[in-house]
Amino acid sequence: MKKSSNRFWKDMLMPRGNRFQQPGTICHLTHRCHDGSFLFRFGCDRSKYRELLRQAAKEFGVSLLNYCITSSHTHDIAIESWECGISRMMQKLEGEFAGFYNWRKDRRGAFWEDRYHCTMIEIGEHLWNCIQYIDLNMVRAGVVAHPSEWKWCGYLELLGQKAHHRLLDIDRVLELVGVPDIKSFRLEYMDRIQRAISGNKLSRRGYWTESIAVGGKDFATNIEATLHHRRRKYTIEETEDGSWAVWESGAAYGTP
Repeated sequence: MKKSSNRFWKDMLMPRGNRFQQPGTICHLTHRCHDGSFLFRFGCDRSKYRELLRQAAKEFGVSLLNYCITSSHTHDIAIESWECGISRMMQKLEGEFAGFYNWRKDRRGAFWEDRYHCTMIEIGEHLWNCIQYIDLNMVRAGVVAHPSEWKWCGYLELLGQKAHHRLLDIDRVLELVGVPDIKSFRLEYMDRIQRAISGNKLSRRGYWTESIAVGGKDFATNIEATLHHRRRKYTIEETEDGSWAVWESGAAYGTP
């Protein structure tokens, strides 16, 4: 069944790069579907996005550290090998996926809600917490009881229980969280996830998806200092888990 190739490309939305992203930093990328719609409600579309993500990351030298594809938005944790790798990856990935979706559904219009958002994350404990936070996304939403039950996130791959559709640079994950070997990482991660679920520590924390950066106080201060040349106001606030977040005053991304 052939559909118009003109429509395929005409209806794509090419997302713009986030203006706060800095080369060499870990980036937590979040992007909502247009109007918060549940455009990812079918598994075939989530799987297609995941495959395009794998291809685009490889093409532009981006290491993926974790991901989660929900029914209404996406999360990707990434670090680039060369400047502009992440923005080019996102442009290709999200443009191609929007075109594919509109072609498959014989649909017109935007797929994505404005530009994607980037929150820069410090290595170590802060990266640990971000990886955990996005794997618990569908548990927090009440869709599954454990991240192992949602196959469109990185949990099973991080635990070595996924043979196909592997995206993550596990060696880079170990390096950036500061764990010496994969066995130690997996035991620690399983324990963290279980403690979060059994302790009901699942509340949404907006700083992971709406702030400019999350890390220790020195990290946040250094990021904020690089923004002084911009004609905007920024604040640094301590979070409920003892991290520090940099915010653009008056900005709001949404609630993924």
